[in-house]
Amino acid sequence: MTADTASALDALLGGLRRRPDVEAAELRAWDAADRYLLDTAAPLLADAPAAVVVVDDTHGALSLGARTLGAARVRVHQDSLVAQHALEANAVAAGVVAIEQHSLETVMSPDAPLALLRLPRSLDRLDAVARHLAAHAHPDAVLIAGNMLKHMTPAQNDVLRASWQHVDVSLARGKARLLTARGPRRLEPPAPARGYAPEHELHIVALPGVFASRSLDIGTRALLDAADRLPPFATAIDLACGSGVLAAFLARREPGARVIASDVSAVAVQSAALTAAANGARIEPVHDDGLSQQPDASADLIVLNPPFHVGAAVHTGVALRLFAEADRVLRPGGELWAVWNSHLAYAPALERAVGATRQVARTPKFTVTASRRR
Repeated sequence: MTADTASALDALLGGLRRRPDVEAAELRAWDAADRYLLDTAAPLLADAPAAVVVVDDTHGALSLGARTLGAARVRVHQDSLVAQHALEANAVAAGVVAIEQHSLETVMSPDAPLALLRLPRSLDRLDAVARHLAAHAHPDAVLIAGNMLKHMTPAQNDVLRASWQHVDVSLARGKARLLTARGPRRLEPPAPARGYAPEHELHIVALPGVFASRSLDIGTRALLDAADRLPPFATAIDLACGSGVLAAFLARREPGARVIASDVSAVAVQSAALTAAANGARIEPVHDDGLSQQPDASADLIVLNPPFHVGAAVHTGVALRLFAEADRVLRPGGELWAVWNSHLAYAPALERAVGATRQVARTPKFTVTASRRR
């Protein structure tokens, strides 16, 4: 990498922002794994500009960095809608074009000699991504995947080797490590995982990478165990729906009601549709950042099992934003039913954001609350 290119890359990364993702002094739009990936990719792009594939870029560092390094085109797949919007905003700010969004099934191209991947922590998601990339890759294509060491395990090497013949492990740098895969194999994509929660007679269908996969996570279980006290509703929303278990439950409970399942993750929204179908329930799956597509004062009930991580950091920012969104979309007198890790003590925040909040149930780890919209 030339000094001028390194300087341009430094300037690009320094100007990246996280918006519309949570922004805070302790949160940054790129990390050492992004820089390690770009530095490793630089020699492969220096002499032969070509299309580069980028999967699950968080805020645009890899996609825009590849353009800075000379990539002629960048084909991107991001499961998270927030990540998509962050990349779009950073691309506009940097004056970068030739960034193309694709589905996971279509993102890899035989004319792309290089693919860059932020390693997911979910092994199922990694397997799905690796298979899709390998199935459409040129025989000489190289896949470079990386993350911070604290999010990596030797099992990731084995997952990659299932669909790529050779996997090399880098030395650690800046608490990050890379896996470089060559020799794509053509394997069938994995089937959705299927489970069943007998105590609630609910089928669960989850695509790779969805939180809790085919299982009923203990937070959702706590909310379902208290659901006999839910108020009546004509319109309900399962916010941050994951596999859509709560949406399917609500639609089955009130077959004539309108039930919306909303999530920032594309595979979550697709899974919610599959879960509803498996339960004979009718829902409206929506890929959305929060509830941006829902009008004010339009819902009687919102159920929410909020995430408490922003990337790798435990942070309340996402939950607080979702509480505010729920307040906007609930009708006066409507209720937000939330389940949360008890140590986070969200009750005062719910009181401020929505209205009077009462505890409905409590387990050793989780609290279920109902907040009535003012």
